[in-house]
Amino acid sequence: MNITIIGLGKIGEKLTERLSREKEHNITVIDQNSEVTKSVVNTYDVMGVSGSGASVDTLREAKVEDTDILIAVTGSDELNLLTCLLAKKLGDCKTIARVRNPEYSKEIHHFKEDLGLAMIINPELTAADEIARLLRFPTAVQIDTFAKGRVEILKFKIPSGSPLCDMKLADISQKLSCDVLVCGVERGEEAFIPGGDFVLKEGDFISIVSSIENASQFIKKIGIKTNKVKDCIIVGGGTTAVYLAHRLIKAGISVKIIENNPARCEFLCDILPKATIINGDGTENRLLLEEGIDKAESFVALTGIDEENVLLSLYAKTKTDGKIITKINRIAYEEVIGNLNLDTIIYPKEITAEYIIRFVRAMNNSIGNNIETLHYILDDKAEALEFRIKENSPVINKTVESLNLKSGIIIASINRNGKIITPKGKDIIKVGDTVIIVTINTGYNDIQDILK
Repeated sequence: MNITIIGLGKIGEKLTERLSREKEHNITVIDQNSEVTKSVVNTYDVMGVSGSGASVDTLREAKVEDTDILIAVTGSDELNLLTCLLAKKLGDCKTIARVRNPEYSKEIHHFKEDLGLAMIINPELTAADEIARLLRFPTAVQIDTFAKGRVEILKFKIPSGSPLCDMKLADISQKLSCDVLVCGVERGEEAFIPGGDFVLKEGDFISIVSSIENASQFIKKIGIKTNKVKDCIIVGGGTTAVYLAHRLIKAGISVKIIENNPARCEFLCDILPKATIINGDGTENRLLLEEGIDKAESFVALTGIDEENVLLSLYAKTKTDGKIITKINRIAYEEVIGNLNLDTIIYPKEITAEYIIRFVRAMNNSIGNNIETLHYILDDKAEALEFRIKENSPVINKTVESLNLKSGIIIASINRNGKIITPKGKDIIKVGDTVIIVTINTGYNDIQDILK
């Protein structure tokens, strides 16, 4: 497909990196800063134009009339919306706009309808949704959903004394009587798509794929807490905190927000009457102790400064066994932060990029692609893809064990009319199934791509 990306900030560059990996798209990038544009063009196999996305001349120079999808992710909501409107007039392409202002969120349906937008993405809202999902199942480090919510991939760390320690994957089903499949293991810097002989160790991060019911049974049998948290302390009263508080309060979770700005506190009190709002410096240890950090079941660091969020979370780990979530904006420090033994790290820009890429993959359905869902797992080292099995597919009516799979691939789940099957060797794939595969390879667009 022909894809145009407007705005080469953190999200724009991440999208360029991910989409250029797939080798099947013609990508044009636009940014007002010519040096930034030149840097991205020199780094990735893309075309570049310097200028404003709100300029008709710039859009024409980028050949927007030939574009299939235009993605506007500049730092200005208004510029993104105007760019999408102009692109629709010039080329009638699918348009995606990043819109962050909470005031606009009330009018999202009007924007989509009146401006003809295919998708509106809000980084703060998507981050809040991800955090709320994790607080529903606090032991998980990451949760991804498939099969319209019927299947989940859960990532968690194997604790000391777990029955999974030193257990072969092939023995899990028999010894624990659980219908789950371990589709990935992270051990230090390495990521594995494991076979049955793989032996799990304490401290491994494992990703399991299963129906929601079977996953809950499995987690309980290995002695890990599955209930949602009862309360949450949030440091930082920004937009993400507002979205998150609304979701947690609706779920019956008690919320306390610590915010340094008195005027912001007044605003939070008005829009979140069921939350406890504390005006104070959330980086002060004394205040955190006074507000009960040692008794809190969850703690979320949402200040606007990454370094503060990291230090707050490291301090929280010394005071509570609760779920700790850290928001990080600067993706460039990902490797360093990953070595700090934090609990769960949320990268809003990564989440935003993933949502957009899912849409791009889904749009490919109309030109031969049959991907239903896409998630990046194993610390971004692998993809989990859900394919719909259509007529004439080479995998139809074949057993899983008879498929001649490429290396680095595992068939993780089969959804047959809502019935979730954890695939064994004799299971057969049929027309209409959706099949989840996990792979360390990239660029698969059809189920036949997994075959040698």
